[in-house]
This record gives sequence, C-alpha cells and structure tokens, in this order.
Amino acid sequence: MNSSQQRGASLRSQLRRSELIATGRKLFAHTSYDALSMDDIAQHAGVAKGLIYYYFKNKRGYYLAIVEDSVAELVSLAAGGAELPRTQRVQRTVEAYLRFAQENEAAYRTIVTGGVGFDTQVQEIRDAVRTGLVTTVAEGAYGHHDIPPIARLALLGWLSSVEWLTLEWLEYRDALQREVPRDLLVRMLRHTLNTIEEFAPECPAPPPDPHWRPFTGLTALNGESGA
Repeated sequence: MNSSQQRGASLRSQLRRSELIATGRKLFAHTSYDALSMDDIAQHAGVAKGLIYYYFKNKRGYYLAIVEDSVAELVSLAAGGAELPRTQRVQRTVEAYLRFAQENEAAYRTIVTGGVGFDTQVQEIRDAVRTGLVTTVAEGAYGHHDIPPIARLALLGWLSSVEWLTLEWLEYRDALQREVPRDLLVRMLRHTLNTIEEFAPECPAPPPDPHWRPFTGLTALNGESGA
C-alpha cells in the first residue's frame, strides 16, 4: 500500500470512528450507561459489534470517547462569541453550558458525577472541562486568562455551584425555563467577580451591561412561554 492509499485508509478509519461516536452521542444523550448493551449499540449503529470493539476496545472505552467528544463541544460552545462585549460573552457562556446539559443530559451527568465510575480517566475529563470553562469565563470577564490564584479559586467555586445547580434544574426543567437558571447563575457570577475584585484589585469586575434585563416572567414558574 502506497502513502496515498495509507492516507485514504486512515481518513476512512477516522470517519468511521467519528460516525460511531456521533451515533453513540444520540443513543446516550438521555440514556444511562447501563441502559444500553453493546448489542443494542451495534444494532442502532448498523454495524457488527466487533467493529465497536476494534475502535474502542470495550463499552466503557466507547462511552468515554463519547463523553470526551461531548466535552470538546461544550468547551467550544462556551468559548464562542469572542467578538461580543465581555459581559455579553459571559452570559453567552452560561447559556451554552445550560443548553448543552439539557441536550446531553446523560453525558453531562457523567462529566459532573463520574457516572461510569469515579476513576482517574473520568476525573481527567471533568478537570479538562473545568479548566476550559474557567479559562473561558476569565477571558470573557477580564480579556485574558492569566489570573491570580485567588481569582481562579473563586471562579472554581462558582463553577461548582453551576454544576450542582444545573443537575437540580434538570430535575425541574419542565417547571423552570432555561432562562431562570441562566440569569440566576449570571447574577451569582456577578457577585463572584465583584468579590474577586475586592481580593485582587488587578482583576476589576467588568461593568454591568445596561441593556441586560434578567428573565423575571411569572410564566417561568409554570413552564409556559415567556413574553
């Protein structure tokens, strides 16, 4: 096989792997790890079970590859909108985070809680998410991610609140529109940024956006569409 053929085979292999991950993301979007067998997965993917083993070694390897792919999308979504004013960018980051959790609930729960066993691989994935999101929030708030340890500690504390508040919201999302936790988290972040400025004056909180208004419609409490 010449080099051109090798490149073609490698591209086809990468494409097939990506297709399997895309199929898995749909299957596991709202289905727990234990709920699907490898036979179920192969049937939905329309491939022999051995092909999944070939690319991912086992079910756990396949699921972790799906979660890692989801993580990359989450960080990418949150980091978007670099052209926006800093305050709007922070708001967009929170919105993207909640939307991802809503549309990829099972993967999100794994990221936050270690749904396939709390081990070093799962922890590394979660740490990568946290690092990426803290970097994104810092860049959105300050225009750079080189911040002092006290600021990073405070943002990690806020992010921990984000994770568990989001898990709780997923249980009640039929009664609370996404705008409610979004604006709650944005307000909490505002307080966090103000506190960071008190401890680290070199990290001034961005000025409030005069055009932003929190979602306060009473319809948010009963799941109806807001105005």
